[in-house]
Amino acid sequence: MAWSEFSKLPGALLPWYDANRRDLPWRKTKEPYPVWLSEIMLQQTRVEAVKGYFCRFLAEIPDIPTLAVCDDEILHKLWEGLGYYSRVRNLKKAAQVIMARHGGVFPREYSAVRALPGIGDYTAGAICSICYDFPTPAVDGNVLRVISRLTEDATPIDQPAFKNRVREKLVEIYPSRAGDFTQALMELGASLCGPNRKPDCESCPCRDFCGGCLHGTAESFPVRPEKKQRKTEDMTVFILSCDGSYALRKRQETGLLADLWEFPHVPGKLETGDALVALEAMGLKIKQIHRQVDKKHIFTHIQWNMRGYYLEVSELGGDFVWFTAEEIRENAALPTAFRQFWEEI
Repeated sequence: MAWSEFSKLPGALLPWYDANRRDLPWRKTKEPYPVWLSEIMLQQTRVEAVKGYFCRFLAEIPDIPTLAVCDDEILHKLWEGLGYYSRVRNLKKAAQVIMARHGGVFPREYSAVRALPGIGDYTAGAICSICYDFPTPAVDGNVLRVISRLTEDATPIDQPAFKNRVREKLVEIYPSRAGDFTQALMELGASLCGPNRKPDCESCPCRDFCGGCLHGTAESFPVRPEKKQRKTEDMTVFILSCDGSYALRKRQETGLLADLWEFPHVPGKLETGDALVALEAMGLKIKQIHRQVDKKHIFTHIQWNMRGYYLEVSELGGDFVWFTAEEIRENAALPTAFRQFWEEI
């Protein structure tokens, strides 16, 4: 498909979307708060993983005023396991801005939405098109994949110029059902033309004018830059127990997994003897070693190789906060990297 045939997209996608759209909880409303919440949760997170979190979050925090004053520990616990915790902290910051500058009402102007903490071009475009039917494209990796295959455009999709061109071309063809068109593009890019799978060209509503389908080149697109090798870090994690309580500590207020709870840990994958020396340096007296478990956790740009020791100590000590198992379940948000050790208990 040449860029000149771009105008065929709405006519092909909207009927297909009407017949094939997934029944997702955030699609049952055009109210900005739940749509905004869903878009933030869906960033770098699978749809199936988000469904339960979305419903629980709304049940606990049903509106913007409640979000603006919610305790950070409650927010982190509701978000526990979703990852990228800066998202939920920015949700609260944005809610506070909405309360202070917009009288508690989610703004209707694209520029005001885009100015909220944690909201970029994609999220602002999605909210304004879905909630207000504005012709504001939401261009992410899924949409770029679809368009690069349709047009057989070999520009690497990480190039800002390509994303800007796609956005400009979409603005020109947006139909009155702007929100449905935005979601139709999302749906196509997440399903028939999804990532890490062979495109289902035979079922695609765009097959009659898609260059990739017509010329058999769809799997050659999009063109991606070469991935940088992920950095790795080794660490030894201590799951310390004493009389039914477990040692946790707070991470720093900035940086990776900021302000969340974690199990104590030290750099390097230590053998048992060295691990005991490290614990003694923390002022702890070891009563019993229960077991050792090796795990890993992959972030976007870094991989943690983690060795965990489950130990019982003779008394509460160290520079930690000691929680019961129930307190951890109810109140302490453990990021997935550390929660995987807790789930073994």
